[in-house]
Amino acid sequence: MKLHSQFLKLHSHHGGPAEIQVTLDELAYTLGCTHRNALHIINKMAGLAWIAWTPSRGRGKRSKLTFLADAEEIALESMKQAISGKDIGSAIEGIRGHARSSSLQNTLQGWLLAYFGHHSEIRSNKQIDTLRLPVNQKLHTFDPLYMNLLAESFVSSHVFDGLVGRSSERGLVPGLAHAWDVDSSRTEWTFHLRKEVLFHHGKVLSAEDVVYSLQRLMQTSQRTLYSSIFKEITGVEALNSTTVRIVLRKPNELFLPFLCTSRAAIVPRDMESGPESAFGRRPAGTGPFKLVEMSEELCVLEVFPYYFQGRAHLDRVEILHVPFGIEQAQPDTVSAFHVIPNPTSADASSWSRIHSESYVRKFVTCNTKKNGPLSDPLLRADLLSCLNEAASPSAPGTPEMQPIPLQIATIPQYLGDAEHIASRLVQHGYACSVLSVSPEEFKGPVRLQSDLIVFSLLRDQDEELRLFDLYQTLAQHVEPGIRADIEGTLNLISREPDPGARAEGFKQIEDKLTQDHQLHILYEKPVQTAYLPSVRGVTFNSQGWVDLRHLWFPRV
Repeated sequence: MKLHSQFLKLHSHHGGPAEIQVTLDELAYTLGCTHRNALHIINKMAGLAWIAWTPSRGRGKRSKLTFLADAEEIALESMKQAISGKDIGSAIEGIRGHARSSSLQNTLQGWLLAYFGHHSEIRSNKQIDTLRLPVNQKLHTFDPLYMNLLAESFVSSHVFDGLVGRSSERGLVPGLAHAWDVDSSRTEWTFHLRKEVLFHHGKVLSAEDVVYSLQRLMQTSQRTLYSSIFKEITGVEALNSTTVRIVLRKPNELFLPFLCTSRAAIVPRDMESGPESAFGRRPAGTGPFKLVEMSEELCVLEVFPYYFQGRAHLDRVEILHVPFGIEQAQPDTVSAFHVIPNPTSADASSWSRIHSESYVRKFVTCNTKKNGPLSDPLLRADLLSCLNEAASPSAPGTPEMQPIPLQIATIPQYLGDAEHIASRLVQHGYACSVLSVSPEEFKGPVRLQSDLIVFSLLRDQDEELRLFDLYQTLAQHVEPGIRADIEGTLNLISREPDPGARAEGFKQIEDKLTQDHQLHILYEKPVQTAYLPSVRGVTFNSQGWVDLRHLWFPRV
């Protein structure tokens, strides 16, 4: 595979005419190696009939080099070898540079589409159904306490379960707990666990596992999503092997929905015998799939046949990290994806498309807590108005004024949006820089040191929890008066049993921030999935992800 990359590098620098004149020193410089190693590489390529090489004697003499092999064929062969060996990251990155000047991207895409999707084979007289899926986020951990990425949450939702689940038709439903009670003060919750539920490593679920899982959350120093909810827990105890009592500091109507999230997944108590970092890469849950392999590029799930809610139809799921977006193939391509999250286009006559009832909203907020230009509401109004596509470019203030410097903070996933904002503002006379940091760093002081912050909100079945967490975060960026209003409204929302009234409370906060020019919504788009008609059982979990447990493919 390394020789393939070296050929592509040579072709990129020296390919073109049928025959070229080149020195061995020039080839060594291109390959980044010694004169001797360059000659060794050239001879290997010539032996494979990839090139024709006619050397000239004497250092500095120009030799004849002819490319015989097609660069796209070499790149495609390299891709096949890389993916078959589950090591595709470096190969794909190397190929991307070459693909910019050829049709290689389309060729590779077609082969990738053939590799991914549903595959079936017979092993020991049994049909093994495998689904291969690409993700463009690297997967680091599946420990519920440390996850940051939606892709990690997607995998985690198939490895773990929570006490409570969520159904789009029925709302909150039993999970590991088959029933629960709450006292009249709505601060004391009692959960009754199912019997004989197995973890993937063979241990039977008990109330002590629930106690351990929740205490991990209560005691963590991590800045995690929904921490304001689980930090309200003042006590958790096992009344017996199948009964758990949880006591809250005050009533919180978002507590039960929180228990449906991946953050509240139940882990086995005996994980404490090993390092937490190891558990994140080799977790044991109670979910429909168990993790059997994880590396930088590949995550493999196998069906857990003893799952308490019924065996999944798939036998194996392979999730590969592909560091660039894979566009959708033409619908009449035989080797197309069977399931495509967020498709860019689809032919309705050949593809089925379903909307998961989830939306992604991107927006920018102003940090008015920072002592800077955005403390001026008139300037904020002018600045945010510049983000409207209809706004004509015009510099703020008088011509002799220096451009107002602004820093925009975001995470790598939203870098494109942040750069678009910066470009718009530069057209209107502002001076903008974009700071992109990891999700973990983004939770720290970097936000309070910036002028504008680019956020995203996934509007799914967990929207109330996400909004609550979002507005708590935004409250840190605004002046004390508005912060007090936000926190007061959030306190009322947490105690409000009526979902409609809670939704109205969130709307009041959004309207207040928008009218005060603290918040500007960039856009909102639906989360969709396209799939071939051969796919059956397409349903979605609370985050809008396809639920792999219900997918199946008819035998043909």
